Amino acid sequence: MQSSAPSDTFSPYQKFIIVTIAVLQFTVILDFMVLSPLSALLLKELQVTTTQFGLVVSAYAFSAFASGIAAAGFADKFDRKRLLLFFYIGFLIGTLMCGLAPDYYSLLVARIVTGLFGGVLGSIGGAIVTDLFPMSARGRVMGVVQMAFAVSQVFGIPVGLLLANQFGWHAPFLMIVGFSSVVGVVIFTFMRPVRDHLHLNLGRHPMLHLWKTVTQWPYIKAFLATTLMTTGGFMLMPFGAAFSVHNLGITNDQLPILYAITGVFSMIFGPIIGRLSDRVGKYPVFAAGSLLTMIMVAIYTQRGITPFWFVIVLNVLLFAGISSRMISSMALMSAVPEPHDRGAFMSINSSVQQLSGGVASAIAGTIVMQTRSGLIEHYDVLGYVVIVAIAITIAMMYWINLQIADKQAAHAR
Repeated sequence: MQSSAPSDTFSPYQKFIIVTIAVLQFTVILDFMVLSPLSALLLKELQVTTTQFGLVVSAYAFSAFASGIAAAGFADKFDRKRLLLFFYIGFLIGTLMCGLAPDYYSLLVARIVTGLFGGVLGSIGGAIVTDLFPMSARGRVMGVVQMAFAVSQVFGIPVGLLLANQFGWHAPFLMIVGFSSVVGVVIFTFMRPVRDHLHLNLGRHPMLHLWKTVTQWPYIKAFLATTLMTTGGFMLMPFGAAFSVHNLGITNDQLPILYAITGVFSMIFGPIIGRLSDRVGKYPVFAAGSLLTMIMVAIYTQRGITPFWFVIVLNVLLFAGISSRMISSMALMSAVPEPHDRGAFMSINSSVQQLSGGVASAIAGTIVMQTRSGLIEHYDVLGYVVIVAIAITIAMMYWINLQIADKQAAHAR
């Protein structure tokens, strides 16, 4: 049941939910994103090829896809708090396995386990937000929740890199386990049950619920848009740190500074973008962010040795565009499913996101090559693919926006 509170104010408990979901997202995102800045270190330490490293990244995504599909039919059958805790505990176990992995194959298995549980958490958090907040406020809520990406850059990734440089690549994962354990205790102790959706699905068989959700044309269009939106980020991300070090010429010691500065600006941009999407409209913000991202990808992937200050500028502008796309699209997508399909839709959408991301990471690993000197070749080719994918999603999200507007107009009548 959505809150009836005015869209410009939040109750203390609503604020607690926003912060809690954002912090939970921070731990899950950090667990995934920390692999990218560790790429330069892991390629050397584990003696693996770019293709093998791409598989480590995509293994998480593929297992997350499988678990998301499996959980979709049951996502609206349980108290969302209990579901959240169940998968969060599994996520902690998988991350601990990463922190203890002695070799490449152990790490690969650990990433599969982590993906089985961690990949579903975002969809459960999204369903909770959609249950508790009206559409008019979701831009602001998503703006805060998506600050998790920025915070992971400001605090998590730099600290993780410092720990990795000092104590080895296992240390960041163990840090995540320790912090996430505290978050789990807070959720268990203070979050209230989220059960208002249960009466909407009485008597519906889980498999029938899943089938009806994946076969509705409005939902299918949303899933297709998610597929293309994910392709871009997952293609560039796995080798971003290696490209920055070996091609742009920054040092491993400068990487934490780069991520921290970029993250600070992303933290500032997030709430602003969220408020702007509520006031101006979700789609206009998405389209503007997409255009900015296309321009920055074209510039970034073509660079050679670059002054550090200019690398910072490029990253800040690139992530401003990415944040605009993510925040506005998440707020817009939250209006696509009907209330009784919300959990299933979010779970399937997350699974589609993970699968397309896994495919993109695996493909990226076969396109780029690392020379004997360390240079990352063909990164510009990835940039071209990303730009095409972004251009298509601008059109697809336009039709989804019209679909949502028609549905809201029909409900108003």
